[in-house]
Amino acid sequence: MKKLFLVALSTTLSITVLHAQTILKKVLELKMPKTADDDMPGKRGACVAWHPLQKKYYAVFAGNEEYPMAVFNDKGNRISDEDQTAMIDTRGLWYNPSTKLISGNAFQDNGWFDYELDSKGMLADIDVVNEGEYQPDDQSVGTYNPTAKQVLFLFQSQVYMYNSDGEKQDSVMIHWGRKKADGPGDDEDITEAPEDYNYSTVIYTGIKGQEIGFLNITNKEIELYDIKTGFLTKKLALPSTSTPEATFNFAYANGIYWVFNMELRKWIGYK
Repeated sequence: MKKLFLVALSTTLSITVLHAQTILKKVLELKMPKTADDDMPGKRGACVAWHPLQKKYYAVFAGNEEYPMAVFNDKGNRISDEDQTAMIDTRGLWYNPSTKLISGNAFQDNGWFDYELDSKGMLADIDVVNEGEYQPDDQSVGTYNPTAKQVLFLFQSQVYMYNSDGEKQDSVMIHWGRKKADGPGDDEDITEAPEDYNYSTVIYTGIKGQEIGFLNITNKEIELYDIKTGFLTKKLALPSTSTPEATFNFAYANGIYWVFNMELRKWIGYK
């Protein structure tokens, strides 16, 4: 009888833990223009940004200024021309509520930039506002913390924080997979990136205590961390059909977690 009770208790606890983890569901798709057979089609998704005033999504490929940049309405329908390009070798992309512009960072020393939009929210021009390299790594994908007015970058096992002038202000060490109650691991190394995670991209959610997030490509999970302590506070399970990658192809915009499917050339939004 005691053995049966323990088995039942173990099963109940397992179910409770399973149900405690949020399971994300697909809510939207952003189909990028062109196909793999076109000239300069792009392969890896750099980022997705949401403009709350325009009510539009902006999505772009990483790798070349001639790769596609696309604008979508709030239903996920592309409304920009198929030949719209990124204009710069983009990595990160974000909305800046202070300037009301879509901004981003580019590869290596190509700088930080603002997109100038026309009255319909289409890309009219680009303005490089910080010329040079203002990021910890050539491939770093920036994201924006509007509360602190900082651009965040992941490099190895730290998140670096830069002000609007491109000056590094602070950093926080990430205790991969560990909660505050666990404390730091014995073998933690800030100069190493863990193999189980996307190592180019950090997202900013703005959720208190769960401000920054990372993509666990092994477990197909999004892990949220406290920006002050660097400890894990929540896990979000992706569907088994998701396609997480070790670099790029991951974003957060308009309360939606985005994973890019390179085969289908679609950003898949989960919530």
